[in-house]
Amino acid sequence: MHYVSTERRYEYTDMFSKLIKNATLVNEGIRTTKDVLIKDGLIARIDDNIQPEGNCLEINGEGLFLLPGVIDDQVHFREPGLTHKATIATEAHAAVAGGVTTFMEMPNTNPPALTQGLLEMKYDIAAATSVANYSFFMGVSNSNADEVLRTNDKKNEVCGVKIFMGSSTGDMLVDN
Repeated sequence: MHYVSTERRYEYTDMFSKLIKNATLVNEGIRTTKDVLIKDGLIARIDDNIQPEGNCLEINGEGLFLLPGVIDDQVHFREPGLTHKATIATEAHAAVAGGVTTFMEMPNTNPPALTQGLLEMKYDIAAATSVANYSFFMGVSNSNADEVLRTNDKKNEVCGVKIFMGSSTGDMLVDN
């Protein structure tokens, strides 16, 4: 899984800490009222009665629920190919607005992610534009076994290999 870098995160969060006071945390089926301290875009501490330190934005979470981020393991974005409909950036923003902090994108874009080059291009786009954590599936066709076998030889570890054995877009049906 690829996580949004600290440098990238600063573009979407403020440079100071945030302290959410008295929020109802829901985690593993348990509700508890706690404070949450966020530093550099990451949760630094969860505890009772945390005191703000330095330049810290305090948020009153009383009566509000704070839930863990959702991982969406099967999204269908439109980049590359159909960016007039959506991009990795716009879809990642929409995901985060809905509470999704991590996405795993399917390979059936236009062109489909059937080569290491196309897969790497998607990772490069996400590294530059995604506000969420991300990974991508490598697509399989009847003719790209060599490419699939090279998966994870490079810096971009994929979350999985997607084999469409029924109908799919383009060249992605594996019927042989």
